[in-house]
Amino acid sequence: MFKSSRFPIYYKGHPRMFIKDKPIFRWAKKWVHARFILRELTSVPVAFYAILLIVQIRAINLGPEAYANFTDWLKTPLALTLHMVSFLFVIYHSITWFNLAPKAMVIRVGKIRIPGLLIAGLNFAVWVVFSVAIVWLFLNLDNLM
Repeated sequence: MFKSSRFPIYYKGHPRMFIKDKPIFRWAKKWVHARFILRELTSVPVAFYAILLIVQIRAINLGPEAYANFTDWLKTPLALTLHMVSFLFVIYHSITWFNLAPKAMVIRVGKIRIPGLLIAGLNFAVWVVFSVAIVWLFLNLDNLM
């Protein structure tokens, strides 16, 4: 009788289970897998921005002094570097998500399936429209008040 902590109990003549050892960084060998892992890891900077927004709202609620401390921290080189790196990852996350959208949702009008290129294109178009609107709003904020 063969007994090992890795295998269940086997008796003579019983076929043994084949367990292939896989290296932990096997995903790094193929670009397709590395891109998938990178896309999954981009959720960390998205979470960073969400937490940063919550901290900013908390600083606003604590008063002007706390908010001034928060904005002073945002001007530090560490914060600026974190923002630049996070921004690049969030852009990559958005692009890959919009390209993935046609696979995630199949839209049919009657019996006609909407092409994936149209779904992705509309996502990008809405993204550009909202981005331009937000930039315009910030550039013209003084004129609106």
